[in-house]
Amino acid sequence: MLNIVHAGQLVTVAGASRPRRGPELRELRVINDGAVAIRDGVIDWVGPTDQLPDKSAPAFDATGKIALPGFVDSHTHAVFARTRADEFEWRIEGTPYMDILARGGGIFSSVKAVRECARISVRFAGRFLEYGTTTIEAKSGYGLNLENEIRMLEAMRSVPNLEVVPTYLGAHALPAEFQNNRAAFIDKVIEDLASIHARGLAEFCDVFVEPGVFTPGEARRIFIKAKSLGLHVKIHADEFQSSGGAALAVEVGATSADHLGAITDLDIQRIASSDVVATLLPSTLFMLGEKHYAPARRLIEAGAAVALATDFNPGTSPTLNMQFVLSLACTQMRMTPAEAIVASTINGACAVRRQDRLGSIERGKQADIAVYDVADYREIPYFAAVNFCTATFKRGELVWG
Repeated sequence: MLNIVHAGQLVTVAGASRPRRGPELRELRVINDGAVAIRDGVIDWVGPTDQLPDKSAPAFDATGKIALPGFVDSHTHAVFARTRADEFEWRIEGTPYMDILARGGGIFSSVKAVRECARISVRFAGRFLEYGTTTIEAKSGYGLNLENEIRMLEAMRSVPNLEVVPTYLGAHALPAEFQNNRAAFIDKVIEDLASIHARGLAEFCDVFVEPGVFTPGEARRIFIKAKSLGLHVKIHADEFQSSGGAALAVEVGATSADHLGAITDLDIQRIASSDVVATLLPSTLFMLGEKHYAPARRLIEAGAAVALATDFNPGTSPTLNMQFVLSLACTQMRMTPAEAIVASTINGACAVRRQDRLGSIERGKQADIAVYDVADYREIPYFAAVNFCTATFKRGELVWG
């Protein structure tokens, strides 16, 4: 038993266990001087502290602080072997991406590092907890062959405290050994799906659909096989150019379509009229120095279910700070603080199909809660890139703070 008591603002995000849309994105259901009773890792009661039914249990004093559901970071590439700080500097100096590739950089730098590394892991797993994130989705995709994709997915199984949702991203890029035979590589990814599934290594299958990477037709073939095996679908879609990825996400019944920096008005309507969660990743465009961001306001006003995530990866988004992502969502995509919080909690949970037990502070849900030393929930995105998380609970256990 544990009670969290006297939270200045207990931001519950309570409501239906489904994606929040439109005006629902602003509904936080805040309880002033709030309390949470936790039993066996599950939330047993939520309400004002003075109404707490059992005051005899050990208590965590959150006086004057803000309590939120643990962030659900629903899009990361957190398993990698080394950073790409050299490319960071090259981009600053104006080196074109194709020249970076010629130097052995880009995604193939990460592939080479993973293939050569004896031990790989979810990087900085404990730091996610420090920033208030209790669940992440993580993708393979830096192996690009069955042996190393399996190694990446197996690395996701051995992470203490942080919950990791595994995604097979076998079609992340076309490896050098298949440069002259794209069709054979797609066939191999489809073939490898059976091995991934038989080992129980992935819940989702993802494909990077973008001009110069993979086409909607190639992705469709992979997704048909994935769904026949019972895997759910995610898709990298329309990051830099409209490529048919968002439309394909709707067609195949994807759980989420991610990036959407170049989504068209027609595809906004398609996404809004579907069950696909639109996962936006503003830190990627920020770190690339881009001047445009995904059209969050148009997606929200059209009725789409919008989520936020870090896209944590060694090349284009080396941040695991969801608080910073909230700041970018507010300042660069004109989301309100409330919309950003809902998008990074319950809607993030929907993007990994865990909305029944994650994403809000309600009776019966897993006790994943983060406490912040600020006086108002709006101060979390207001203080850009500053970490005010002082305590993180995973399944009712204090795992940070």
